[in-house]
Amino acid sequence: MSFFTCGFVGLGLIGGSIAKALKQNIPGIRIVAHDVNQTALQAALSEQVIDQALPAVGEGFSSCDYLFLSAPAPKNAENLTRLKKYLSPNCLLTDVGSVKADIHRHVEALGLSGQFIGGHPMAGSERCGYQNSKAVLLENAYYILTPTDRTPPEKTAAYRELVLKIKALPLILTQAEHDYATAAVSHLPHIIAASLVNLVRDSDTKEELMKLIAAGGFKDITRIASSSASMWEQICLTNAEHISALLGHYMETLASIKEQLERRQSQELYWLFDSARVYRESFLDVSSGPIKTSYSLSVDIADEPGALASIATILALNQISIKNIGITHNREAEEGVLLIEFYEKEAMEKAGYILRAKGYRLYGRK
Repeated sequence: MSFFTCGFVGLGLIGGSIAKALKQNIPGIRIVAHDVNQTALQAALSEQVIDQALPAVGEGFSSCDYLFLSAPAPKNAENLTRLKKYLSPNCLLTDVGSVKADIHRHVEALGLSGQFIGGHPMAGSERCGYQNSKAVLLENAYYILTPTDRTPPEKTAAYRELVLKIKALPLILTQAEHDYATAAVSHLPHIIAASLVNLVRDSDTKEELMKLIAAGGFKDITRIASSSASMWEQICLTNAEHISALLGHYMETLASIKEQLERRQSQELYWLFDSARVYRESFLDVSSGPIKTSYSLSVDIADEPGALASIATILALNQISIKNIGITHNREAEEGVLLIEFYEKEAMEKAGYILRAKGYRLYGRK
């Protein structure tokens, strides 16, 4: 690909990761960026990820061949309005949001549909901000593209090639297809997880018995309830139609299951679990979807003073970051006494290698 310029309005986790991937994989690329966080901009400059830090959303982006709207979603409409008069007609405008209908509406209202393709890299982390961005975040992750009816096919083809160059997996959908699919596999599960956690909270005893004995299964299906409340409020509001429709279907399913329980319908209940098991086992065991894999290890340790501290020290000396560590008191579906959670697969694998070499017995878990 010949020399060209990419611009970023917003340089957080996703914007920063895309910029790093572009810089790493495309020689000669020029990257300009603006972010309200000056620390992030200066870091990107010092790391030579960007070539120029722009002081405002304005004329500095006029030379861009690609322009990524990667600020928080509520800011995109405002930034679009500011950018319109500076955009080159040859510039491909895109975003990185997890809901597409809203940004498509703003683009159409501004008459920019002919040079816009929505983008959604389906990757992320519990950690946010430029300081946690990395080029490999996008590798082998689906990167959904949603061209408009007026997007020239050659622009879509060029963007698809760009996605391949940063080692992501392009998938071209309409905005409606995207929003309906992500409502099912990402947005609705977050609502279910949050409501289930609140149900247990509201149903618990004064002694918090449910919280005390919560097993691995409950923690697994509710882990995403720890996500950003403000972010998920915005996602729900911008994709409300699709989420509401699927939530209605889900409520009908729950009502049917309730009836099966009350009538003691054995075969129907068996089918519920068996059909779900078969379909779930057909999923690819990858973490490129919107709900990220949890990387953790269970370790057998002796019930003696200092056992937990010894493992924590070993990992710290090897510069391995731990997300969480603690004794598993309810092991209905667990092996090992000590559960260690990591932010990344690489950290989990490195920890496993080191601990096994020191004689610990480990059990992998996702």
